Amino acid sequence: MTTGSGVGVLDKAAAILNALENGPTTLSQLVELTQISRPTVHRIAQSLAHHGLVGRDMHGRFELGSRLVELASSAGEDRLVSAAGPILLKLRDQTGESTQVFRKQGEFRVCIASAERPIGLRDTIPVGTQLSMKAGSAAQVLLAWEDNERMIEGLHHARFTPTILAGVRRRGWAQSLGEREPGVASVSAPVRGQSGRVIAALSMSGPIERLTRQPGKIYHEVVVAAAHELSELLRVQNEHS
Repeated sequence: MTTGSGVGVLDKAAAILNALENGPTTLSQLVELTQISRPTVHRIAQSLAHHGLVGRDMHGRFELGSRLVELASSAGEDRLVSAAGPILLKLRDQTGESTQVFRKQGEFRVCIASAERPIGLRDTIPVGTQLSMKAGSAAQVLLAWEDNERMIEGLHHARFTPTILAGVRRRGWAQSLGEREPGVASVSAPVRGQSGRVIAALSMSGPIERLTRQPGKIYHEVVVAAAHELSELLRVQNEHS
């Protein structure tokens, strides 16, 4: 729980922006997540929208606004991207397979950092690639810790089930076999922000013939360790910023 600054309206505005971190959110969800009264949430969200810090999606739900992207770009390189680079390279060298970090953006998951296997058959996912949230171990991780309403919505037409997501939460990692693409296996683990919320998924992927039909059994420890290392690095950076 973040300590208040003493300026109430700014603390409430920050709570609303933090609640929007994982994607589009209804007014009722904002009230539940922030524990701020409905009229106050609505008034502050509307004011943030006036300044471009909050927007609305096609269903009328609140979401982070485009102005935040502009401000983030002006502030310099994304901390998550820069911190992920060396960790992805190390995991690639440990496993011999391609590694990636995915972040949920709207209805998709986007590859924001990757380290490709240098030679041979590999699963190539360039930075900036948008992939479905309905298939793959990274999608499972990004959905598994969502609130109930978002999870139900995310499971609609998904290649995985509520039982699979329950297993992901219990184990702390996910695997997939040919979910996103035939013949491709992957293992993913959650990257957490300072508040403990899942902000990204760290993955390794490659052909099933190399990763086997039980990739999680073989690789989950190194993938989870890499995701934990990235989470800790981000926490330390935030404490010193």
